[in-house]
Amino acid sequence: MVSPAAQSKGRASDVPVSRVDVAQLKRAFRARFGVAPRVFSAPGRVNLIGEHTDYNEGFVLPMAIERRTFVAGAARNDRTVLVRSLNLGAEFAFDLDAAPAPRRGIWGDYVEGMARELMKLGLPLRGADLLLDSEVPAGAGLSASAALEMATGFALAELSGSPPLDGKTLALAGQAAEHEYVGTLCGIMDQYISALGVSGHALLIDCRSLEPTRVALRIGSARLVVCDTRVKHELASSAYNVRHAECRAGAASLAERIPGVRSLRDLSLEVFESHAAALSPTIARRCRHVVSENARTLE
Repeated sequence: MVSPAAQSKGRASDVPVSRVDVAQLKRAFRARFGVAPRVFSAPGRVNLIGEHTDYNEGFVLPMAIERRTFVAGAARNDRTVLVRSLNLGAEFAFDLDAAPAPRRGIWGDYVEGMARELMKLGLPLRGADLLLDSEVPAGAGLSASAALEMATGFALAELSGSPPLDGKTLALAGQAAEHEYVGTLCGIMDQYISALGVSGHALLIDCRSLEPTRVALRIGSARLVVCDTRVKHELASSAYNVRHAECRAGAASLAERIPGVRSLRDLSLEVFESHAAALSPTIARRCRHVVSENARTLE
């Protein structure tokens, strides 16, 4: 069960996020755009174990949750993508033929970034009208951004009549959109589990090879509970990118001393501890966590 936060001006708030009524979403789309839509969706996620390991080419074990972001959509006859969010009561539009706009720091960056990355892959996107409604609370650490990217990317590709995209391609496009258009140097975990999650399973992801392994969740009568701590999770404006840089610096320093080290993923805890004194205390703490967390995740 998810204890919901909500979206208000793109941030978590004390107002609950309700479950999406797909029939109502379709009616709202027809009322706004005058045609019947197709509906697409993608889930949010929780990570069972493997924190700060994904961008260090390590191992993570996330699972998709039952709450999803829904996109009702229809193709247009021009090159405009018009997106309206029911959660935020806001609209955003961009021209597929225009030069990408500078990073704005708003929710629309995720959608435009996704479209631009799909076009880089050679997909002949068409303009589209999109209406968004989400059950995944923003800023709550449940990867609302990845759910938005996967749902809108899937919608844009399908509405354009493009060949079916595999989940890995869609996920990599979403990660690139975050890097280039949002400014978050995220790993692949969030997009991967949103695109490739399977009911009743977690997904062990090797973040170097991108090899996914389904892990059945046989939890019987137990339940996974996600608690809302009311701490906002805003990656682009948090210490996330600082952690990323610290881990990269630690790996580079250790690579000068230890043959065969490309990332922190290549280190056992024993080997790391024998060289930890060469690092600053802060960098050593960051690296120790990643190395030991990889071992915990595999165990």
